[in-house]
Amino acid sequence: MNQKKALNSFKLIVLSFIAITQLFPLYWLITFSLKSNAEIFGENIIGLPRAWRFENYKTALTDGGILRYFLNSVFYSAVTVFTVAILAAMAAYAIARMNWKRKELVFGIFTVGIMIPSQAALLPLFQIMDKMGLKGGYLGLLIPYIAFGIPMSVMILVGFYKGIPKEMEEAAYMDGCGIFRCFLTIMLPMVKPAIATASIFTFLGTWNELMFANTLVDSSDYRTLPVGIMSFAGQYSTDWGLIGAGMVIATLPTIIIYFLLSNQVQESLVAGAVKG
Repeated sequence: MNQKKALNSFKLIVLSFIAITQLFPLYWLITFSLKSNAEIFGENIIGLPRAWRFENYKTALTDGGILRYFLNSVFYSAVTVFTVAILAAMAAYAIARMNWKRKELVFGIFTVGIMIPSQAALLPLFQIMDKMGLKGGYLGLLIPYIAFGIPMSVMILVGFYKGIPKEMEEAAYMDGCGIFRCFLTIMLPMVKPAIATASIFTFLGTWNELMFANTLVDSSDYRTLPVGIMSFAGQYSTDWGLIGAGMVIATLPTIIIYFLLSNQVQESLVAGAVKG
């Protein structure tokens, strides 16, 4: 019993240490956003602010235009997640459940899409968007986001579809169910964990993306939140508390989603690992 208690105490200490190390960056970011440059670069680096500068958030939301960038990021992320989920679900269903020529080739193309680094596609993508007149607007970012989000989602969903017994589809076809109705009413509800898994990766990739957003968008009306925060850095002086406030605002959606959907996120990730 004493050994068991000692082992449990040791586990508790280790887990507490891990929790503290994981939460400390969030604590530091919040206190960082409420300080002046003098405190940030002075002796009070990790302590609580001596003067709580809540005006950093007000300045970021009003003068800094963070609210506009935040809404743009929400729009980009929502449209990308929704479009990728629909297209990837249909493409993966066709690859995993239907018999047609060259489906392995198509699946290989999606696989290659994961291997190509986005940095290698930046220059040709910039030239194509510029010649088509799409650079600088919403479509100029939505098209690359959707294109780069589809391959990973297809990979995840194909594994889920292959794990579903074919007898379910055969029974539906015998009852007079067409292919589209079978997909919508039978197959799609069964792969919800996979869609949730893929949507999580798509959302995080879109929300935090900086390279495309900084290259393909010129006007501040279409900027995303990471680009807007980066623009706070001045050439000669920078208000680091203001940047910290913007980073806190950018982090809030992911934290809220985790607290609201933590159980579903964990279940979807586990299901994705088992099915995949």
